[in-house]
Amino acid sequence: MSRKAVNKKLSIRVRMGPVHTWAGLILSGLIFAIFWTGTLSVFDKEIDRWMMPDTRINLTKVTPSLSVDKDIIQPLSEQQNAAAYWTIVLPRERIPYVIKAASYKKPRRHVRKYFHPVTLASLTNANRPNASNFIYPFHHNLTLRKDDLGAWLVGVASIAMLCLLVSGIVIHRRIFTDFFSLRLFRKFSRANLDLHNLTGVVLLPFTLVITLSGLIIVQQVYFPQLISRVYQQAISVENGNKTANEKDAQRLFSAKVLGHIRESASGEKGHFSSIEQMILKAELDWGKGSVYLVRVNHPGDTNSSVVFRRHSDDSVTKSNDHKRFNTMTGEPKGSFTGSQAVGIWNFISGIHYIQFDHWPLRWLYFFAGLGSCLLIATGLLHWTTASNKNYLTPPLNVALMSVHNIAVITGVIAATGVFLLTNRVRDISPYLDTVMGDKAEIYAFFSVWLLSLLHALLSVLRDRSYGYLRAWAQQSGFIAVVAVCAVILNWVGTGDSLIKTVFTDTYWPVAATDLVLLIAAASAFWASVKLRAHYQERF
Repeated sequence: MSRKAVNKKLSIRVRMGPVHTWAGLILSGLIFAIFWTGTLSVFDKEIDRWMMPDTRINLTKVTPSLSVDKDIIQPLSEQQNAAAYWTIVLPRERIPYVIKAASYKKPRRHVRKYFHPVTLASLTNANRPNASNFIYPFHHNLTLRKDDLGAWLVGVASIAMLCLLVSGIVIHRRIFTDFFSLRLFRKFSRANLDLHNLTGVVLLPFTLVITLSGLIIVQQVYFPQLISRVYQQAISVENGNKTANEKDAQRLFSAKVLGHIRESASGEKGHFSSIEQMILKAELDWGKGSVYLVRVNHPGDTNSSVVFRRHSDDSVTKSNDHKRFNTMTGEPKGSFTGSQAVGIWNFISGIHYIQFDHWPLRWLYFFAGLGSCLLIATGLLHWTTASNKNYLTPPLNVALMSVHNIAVITGVIAATGVFLLTNRVRDISPYLDTVMGDKAEIYAFFSVWLLSLLHALLSVLRDRSYGYLRAWAQQSGFIAVVAVCAVILNWVGTGDSLIKTVFTDTYWPVAATDLVLLIAAASAFWASVKLRAHYQERF
């Protein structure tokens, strides 16, 4: 290689260094929160079982014998006549209960209730904040839904993650050597950097795919005019170049790509044919037990229709295939199967959401997600230790960045632990509801996250040189205590100890959650010991 080529290569590497550093410092905190909640969302339904004891139903031991017509449709028709549509989700392994939902136009509202799959008893505590309705939404919109602000922030963070991955490869001088280097029992800074390098190299394919797929599946948020322009042009061509509005374009897109067809109510009272017979007809093509969702449009109207959706538990590709029937006659009105282009989009969605039934692959995703979190955390910790080492008394900007790094790593983990712990406290002490309301877990999550920031700030300002190490160690210890307390309170509040859920009455969603919490406690305790030892080395 010529001297000129070597200098050019070094120049690119040098230029990528600041990109890697600044993209990491500015957005790694947000990226960590997104990856952390995304990792937990791999098992969101299982965490829901842990957080909602009423829904701990083992369908391998309890066989639902409910009648859709008698036990679901008939009560709905008696109670929810004014609804624009009903949605019924039938029980299956990861969601072992019946969901009945009704949507109203005047006034606009949506009612959702949960029921036992055998007794149809109402599960009153199932509406509490849990992994599915807080952790998972936080992953893709940070719970900032107004004007899609959260989705835009997630998009910016995803672009930054891609920049970090590419720049990390460029500046890495010994990418293959470091693949085999993991010196955990060397000095803290050496072990930390080895973990950062190893996770970056080993998990590169995963982090690239998961970040890119996350951007692709929400492209409509970032390019809202893309669909309307394409379909406005299609409508104009069909109608002799007459101008089409954006609403018509969106409606055509929904019909062509998603199979959503809007039908108007006639205003005349109708009746129901057997929904169960329609399900049997739908499953002649799809296979027995493939229908998981029933939607009745304009219930009680002569122009009512029933839509059945097919589950995709046995496929990576998320399915939006469905069949439509006339509610009164029970005759098919049509079916929808996505095009090849839609199939590609659904496949990309499937590899990101990982809702299919493949437990080894699901665990692989989970550990890869944790490894990605470790990659981000060790990168920030490396910058913190390296920057503080350069000064006897670090300047304010370095001190504040140390505070930020502590709050976004141990802070969000501690907040998640308290989120789970608060849920278990609510079952033991109902007085918590009167103090914090029905969103106690969410209030606890953000409160602890804020307190972790204040704790880090006080620690660092009291001792700019090594206060950050003490804060890391103390918050890691707090995480260990919270995780153990959550397991204990789950046992005390429900009687579901690990001995019971693993051996005597096996129920893996709860057992696995308890085991992961204990492993997290042990890991946090080990990190606390290492950090405390590193802190004491300074004196």
